[in-house]
Amino acid sequence: MPAPVPRLETTYTPRHPLDLHRTVVFQRRGANDPTLVVDGPVIWRASRTPAGVATVALRAAGDGVRVAAWGPGAEWAIAQVPALCGADDDLEGFDAARHPLIADSHRRNPGLRLGRTGLVFDALAGAIFEQKVTGLQAFAAWRRIVTWFGDRAPGPTPRPMFAPPSIDGWRRIPSWSWHRAGLEPPQSRTVVSVAACGASLVRALDGAPDGATREAVLTSLRGIGPWTSAETRIRAYGDPDAVSVGDFHLAHEVGYALAAGRTDDDGMLELLAAWPGHRQRVVRLIGASGVREPRRGPRLHPEDHRER
Repeated sequence: MPAPVPRLETTYTPRHPLDLHRTVVFQRRGANDPTLVVDGPVIWRASRTPAGVATVALRAAGDGVRVAAWGPGAEWAIAQVPALCGADDDLEGFDAARHPLIADSHRRNPGLRLGRTGLVFDALAGAIFEQKVTGLQAFAAWRRIVTWFGDRAPGPTPRPMFAPPSIDGWRRIPSWSWHRAGLEPPQSRTVVSVAACGASLVRALDGAPDGATREAVLTSLRGIGPWTSAETRIRAYGDPDAVSVGDFHLAHEVGYALAAGRTDDDGMLELLAAWPGHRQRVVRLIGASGVREPRRGPRLHPEDHRER
């Protein structure tokens, strides 16, 4: 058990409507993510900040968001709360009226914001876990690796929580642990290889002026394609224009919502071109609308290769 530590407290008052749950819980990787737990009205998040491990607890209140934080990185985590809640999200140039479904979803979800964690390597590692596997497989492997090799989160968390490993910690995870966790070799090798240049990679991405530059930096790495790049930028930087091209379901969902029929990646990009600079916002509004393409086949059953 972590030793008791003092907590810092504050209240964040957003200057815009905020749906705290929809904005922040988007960062969770599966219902049992050890880095993000929803306990009633409180959202608990554990992270490894540049100042050290921290736990932050967020609760919507009448005057804004009540915030408490614990650990060496508590001050950093509190300072990051506005960005996590979408304070940097700029809707300039976004025209929801270009499609009736988007207009309706935007009207019904005024508090949906695109938040950013500011922690790019954690976002990148999590995205690599989700390459070419089912969500169940990726989330289970993430839970095991973070619990085994991360640091226990400080504070009175509702259940044991863990911050992800450090960049060097990711690099030092032994091969047999990746196998026990259920992550395939291509993904584990990619995490280890990008961790070898992790510090310089983070500096390059944080110093990049825009999403296109970050895309170029990320996709220059072996094992990182457009899908992984987009998923990383969405979570770490709140990129409002990133689109996860290559996703198994996304193009079908966008096509069904905007054109009442299936489409491929090229067709999805053509449909989203009506909202330049805000394509990720439109994707999120489609998700918030509740419109879903009917499933046509049985759910894919993931294979467990750990005993092989």
